Amino acid sequence: MERPARGAGVAPTRFADAPTRTVQVAGAELVYREVGHGRGVPLVALTHLGANLDSWDPEVVDPLAAERRVIMIGYRGVGGSTGKVRAGFEDMATDAVAAIRALGLPRVDLLGLSMGGMVAQEALRLAPDLVDRIVLAGAGPQGGPGLTRMTGVFVRGVVRGLATLTPPTTLLFFTRTRDGKRAAKAYQARLKRRRTGRDKPVSPAALRAQLRAVKKWGHQRPTARPCSGPALILHGDSDRMVPPGNADALLQQFPGAQVRIFADSGHGVVSQNRQDVAELVGRFLHR
Repeated sequence: MERPARGAGVAPTRFADAPTRTVQVAGAELVYREVGHGRGVPLVALTHLGANLDSWDPEVVDPLAAERRVIMIGYRGVGGSTGKVRAGFEDMATDAVAAIRALGLPRVDLLGLSMGGMVAQEALRLAPDLVDRIVLAGAGPQGGPGLTRMTGVFVRGVVRGLATLTPPTTLLFFTRTRDGKRAAKAYQARLKRRRTGRDKPVSPAALRAQLRAVKKWGHQRPTARPCSGPALILHGDSDRMVPPGNADALLQQFPGAQVRIFADSGHGVVSQNRQDVAELVGRFLHR
């Protein structure tokens, strides 16, 4: 892995070419990758439950990086990042904020997928001066409907995947309609495009810690005041991991947010609708 070289060279324009670098954060090294360029506000991306840097969909990242820097930051103790896995989203957000500051970024937009959207909400609460615009995809607020049941949904999906030799994300992220199955197959193929410099697998211990953090989040009552800043909420109408009622619940915290619910879409709403999502997010982030 490479150490960060602030200001050295231009970041690659394709996700598959981005080197994996590390940034020092409170006794740990967090892995990150950067794609794209531009003088505008960078987009910091936080990934979903059980994911590492290789879990990003290149056909989501690359279009977003056409006009801006996109920086994907890993979590402590997950994949190639060192340290002990954080037990809650506030601690994960503390790491993310520290990494952003260590990279010399005075102001960023945030994109959070699923669990990453929960971490992004905490980052906004901890450092409102640092975050300009926020995109929450397949995420929920503290105490969101059905979040305490995610562990059961996830475990059943994994067991079914093992029994049928099917990637769990195919079963958990996509609908079982013809279009959903086609989208899942294409998604799995895209995840294999990066052939070198891949991130380390996510350990079972890290996954268990993340599931506990989601359950804890689901039992909590919202602690942050409603946010009036620009927000975009994306959700699938058939999301079983984070039920679509969470989009309405998020509106209580982001009353001025734009909301888009995608039909025949599950938890992988961003990848299943990647072209529409890239255009929608691009317009939302455009200054």
